[in-house]
Amino acid sequence: MLPVPVFDFHAHLPYRGRELWGGWGRRFAERFGEATLRHWGEKNQRAQRVWWARYRFPEPDDPQPAPAEAARRFAEEVERHGLLGLVLVTGGGNERLAEVLRPHPRLYGFAHHDPFLPDAPERLRRAVEELGLVGYKVFAPAHPRRLDDPALDPLWATAEALGVPVLVHFGPLGGAMGVAAGPNIDPRVLHDVAKGFPRLRLVVPHFGCGYTRELMHLMWAADNVYVDTSGNNEWRRYQWPVPTLKDLFQAFLEVFGPGRIVFGSDSSHFPRGWVRAYFDEQFRALLELGVDEGGLRAIFAENALGLLPRVGPGLG
Repeated sequence: MLPVPVFDFHAHLPYRGRELWGGWGRRFAERFGEATLRHWGEKNQRAQRVWWARYRFPEPDDPQPAPAEAARRFAEEVERHGLLGLVLVTGGGNERLAEVLRPHPRLYGFAHHDPFLPDAPERLRRAVEELGLVGYKVFAPAHPRRLDDPALDPLWATAEALGVPVLVHFGPLGGAMGVAAGPNIDPRVLHDVAKGFPRLRLVVPHFGCGYTRELMHLMWAADNVYVDTSGNNEWRRYQWPVPTLKDLFQAFLEVFGPGRIVFGSDSSHFPRGWVRAYFDEQFRALLELGVDEGGLRAIFAENALGLLPRVGPGLG
């Protein structure tokens, strides 16, 4: 069992690269052709294998389990590791994700439709009020228009009114050989959104994914912005000097304290399942920094539960 209560704020129902790259992939294929998109997708998969080998992770099954079976396996992982719960932030569409999670009371889902759809606010309201989803996920680099476009204000207002958090990925998308540029690569694009909707809780994963300084600037300017710790944080290898996980935690703890740091694993495929190794790395780094039990409980469970008022009571 785990040494502290853990609620995982960030995992994915299994997906493939094209879905991950979303609108960017569609636009790229229209301009350069499907074969060129496949070329980069295959290179992306080879790059992931290098990372999996470093951790001794098994290669993903091909094909991955169907959505309902993947949800069942994640529910088993929650029980096996003693997690309080786990959020699947994507899953191939709001309706599909909600349907496959329904039988599993410790699994939760986020809406993840295109924010620029004309009916995006209505889709979010339906996802939360009718489908039972508990937040909203956006892959910022996948979109060609800036997320601070005033056209999105009704969407942010809807999320604020519903009381659900918005998780927004910035920085490189998809890992090595993925997407590394665009108008939404930097989390500071949310500056006016965060300040314009002060009750909207915004969460930026992976310590900013290469944009740590920019994320810290955003969090400095707006106290309704949080950082999530999820994944392998491979982006660290492309910084100089290369920060350790301990360095990252220390920076955010010293400036913002433990109350705005949210644990996530970025678990995403089988047979690997829930990535205990990422938890172990993060827990060890926090112990080395001398974080007390209250801080550990906040980072690994309480902060996430505080962001998710629609999650069942009593989990903490």
